[in-house]
Amino acid sequence: MTVPGGTTATRSAFVTGLAWTFVALGGVATLVTLLQNVMLSVMFSADDFRVPSSDDFQQLPAFFRFIVNNFQLFFASAFVLSAATLISAIGLLKRQNWARLLFILIMLIGVLWNLAGIAMSFVMQSWMSESPAHAQAAMRGEFELMWTIMTAVAVIIGLAFAVLFGWIIKRLMAQDIKREFLAP
Repeated sequence: MTVPGGTTATRSAFVTGLAWTFVALGGVATLVTLLQNVMLSVMFSADDFRVPSSDDFQQLPAFFRFIVNNFQLFFASAFVLSAATLISAIGLLKRQNWARLLFILIMLIGVLWNLAGIAMSFVMQSWMSESPAHAQAAMRGEFELMWTIMTAVAVIIGLAFAVLFGWIIKRLMAQDIKREFLAP
């Protein structure tokens, strides 16, 4: 591929590998989320997902109340994001600049989603009681250890994916990668 000035832009292995990886992941995710949405539409009505306004439900964090009350919207959004990932990954293979920009946006959403997940693990930990009131003393220690381990795992995984997605964004914004997409 020739770029202005007569030089040749090569197709990087990074973009090709990234694109094929996300074609596979996006394809599977799109199929799974499509089937989930079909199942939700066929098997349930919107009223099946409405939770009565009970005191217990009102004590849940607002984000969780929103998810429960908008369950179908949550799954529809997952389908749209999966399909957008698949489409942008195919566009990356074809070195379309709109696909690079869309993929950067999707990775940014991934960074924010993972950081929000980390925050939610702490919200849930503070929202949940330290241990069940009727639990024996030995069980309370195990319950607290379980929450600590679950929170630590959520933090490690969330940070790992946030860093990975941030690195992908940085690479896709690098000048040598931009040249691949802007070449005629």
